[in-house]
Amino acid sequence: MKVRMKATISGTRDGEPWPQRGGVVDLPKEEAEHLIGAGLAENAANGELVEETATVKAAPETATPKRGRSAK
Repeated sequence: MKVRMKATISGTRDGEPWPQRGGVVDLPKEEAEHLIGAGLAENAANGELVEETATVKAAPETATPKRGRSAK
């Protein structure tokens, strides 16, 4: 089953490096389904690259003013 990588995986598979994000690799069905279920790949049969954007919440500001020095 051909899958398109949605993430870059370090290391190798069968002695070959994993394809970069957006690359396609042919895997046994069970392995492909595992990567798809984990969100690391998508089925490449449709020929489209599905672009996902991650939403990161900004942390609240917690800075406190420095003490001991006066502003000039």
